[in-house]
Amino acid sequence: MDGSLRGLRVLDITASVAGPFATQILGDLGADVIKVERVEGGDDTRRWGPPFWCDESPMFLSLNRNKRSLALELKSAAGQEVLRRLIAESDVLVQNLRPGSLAKLGFDYERLREINPRLIYCDMTGYGHTGPLRDRPAYDPLMQAFSGLMSITGEPGRTPVRIPASLLDQGTAMWTVIGVLDALRVRDATGEGSVVQTSLLQTALMWLPSQLTGYLASGELPVKQGSGTQVIAPYQAFPTADGHLVVAAGNDNLWRRLCAAIGRDELSFDARFVDNPSRVANREELVETLSETLRKRTSAEWQEILGETGVPITAIRTLDEVVEDEQVQAVGILARAEHPRIPDFTVINTPICRDGEYLGTPSAPPQLGEHTEEILTELGFRGAEVEELVNSEVVARAGSGRETR
Repeated sequence: MDGSLRGLRVLDITASVAGPFATQILGDLGADVIKVERVEGGDDTRRWGPPFWCDESPMFLSLNRNKRSLALELKSAAGQEVLRRLIAESDVLVQNLRPGSLAKLGFDYERLREINPRLIYCDMTGYGHTGPLRDRPAYDPLMQAFSGLMSITGEPGRTPVRIPASLLDQGTAMWTVIGVLDALRVRDATGEGSVVQTSLLQTALMWLPSQLTGYLASGELPVKQGSGTQVIAPYQAFPTADGHLVVAAGNDNLWRRLCAAIGRDELSFDARFVDNPSRVANREELVETLSETLRKRTSAEWQEILGETGVPITAIRTLDEVVEDEQVQAVGILARAEHPRIPDFTVINTPICRDGEYLGTPSAPPQLGEHTEEILTELGFRGAEVEELVNSEVVARAGSGRETR
């Protein structure tokens, strides 16, 4: 399926997770994404591991499909000329370098507008674009801590834990893509580009709407809930005879169905548990009581029993179970893709289907500098000029850039 952004060029001057994830989504939507990487080593994620898949980093592979790689030394005058030509012919520029880095190279937004007034410039930062910390770099775990998100993760009385997924990086990427789509609509109307600004801090706060609003309303800090949530009970993981089962009885009707299904009808009439506010107020007794009963059967047995009642439940599964699951296979989000060096290469499709189809056929993540010569030729550099850039180490072809770990 052709993506809606086919015909648009995205200049990707990003590294790590947030920026590459944003540009990968734009590539999945059909844009021609040119990934500008350092000649020396390329994107840091090329060396993040183990594990490695046929000597390539799964982190890099998971964030950089549907892109072309240009290995370019941006600190050189010749490299900056290449970048200038790229900017002139691009629709979108996405960057998440250390704050101020692009401006130090002579490419602040005023200069970008001079080169290309229609350019949409996406500036991704850690702490935001104003304030005393605006120039400070950040990574996902730092912002989980700084934003307060980590203060409510983990079990009560134990050390806070980081959410293992790069939730803030990938969330910021999604907001960036939304911002690009909005800016493209504005450009359609005005003919002019604009600046899209996103940050990990703002994403983190946006992921805490109920917790922040609850604190502003009550002045009470939310507490750690482990696998549960502060305002609903039972709504968490419970031990079974062989594992754990997540039960999400989100209203009083589901609570009554749960009680009947597990043979504990009397609990639905217990004054401590009669409605959700009562269950939340008496959470400890509720968890202890339900755990005592649920430990008597296996997770599979409870899923069979409760599955007929409409009570939302699931066992906590490991990734090997997930990839083999019939439902996961049915939705088709895990798909084989051609890769010149990895025979069984599999991608996780961007979870958008239009008319029942995912967004096109993914191309393999590129080697460092794999498309350098191709891109330079498109920009008007002739053969001798390309060789001069290679020989002077302003650019690198695939195999000549140092990407090994």
